[in-house]
Amino acid sequence: MNNAKATAISGCVIWFLLISVIASCVMPIFFVAGSLSSFSMTAINITGGWICPEGSTPQQNTYSTTTFDEFGNPEPATAYELQCVDGNGTVIKTDPVGYSFLWIGIFAVLGLIVSAVLTFILAVPGGMLVTKVLNKMNTPKW
Repeated sequence: MNNAKATAISGCVIWFLLISVIASCVMPIFFVAGSLSSFSMTAINITGGWICPEGSTPQQNTYSTTTFDEFGNPEPATAYELQCVDGNGTVIKTDPVGYSFLWIGIFAVLGLIVSAVLTFILAVPGGMLVTKVLNKMNTPKW
């Protein structure tokens, strides 16, 4: 096998492996980080800038509610929602779910960027390693 063909094959193999391995490790971390931080005021302020109408201020509203455990028993819980408040203090929009999906989506995009950067960084050394292994496999043993 000539060197150009081995390099092309190793490039495809290494990109597939790196993207699969790195993204499968990085993405869950970013999803968990986004989920855990979606209750913060930072999440409310950043996503509220996109969700709330102009001239309104995003605020966090919490209230007591009930959820059910795996056996169907009710348990007390706290719910969070984004409220858009105008200058008079009137709530003009309430978003109980969309802001957190948007926040977790921001973290998912950050995870994809980190995965891509790590893949670019590791692609050259990994490609060289795969090319070396492929060339060794195709050289005569005697």
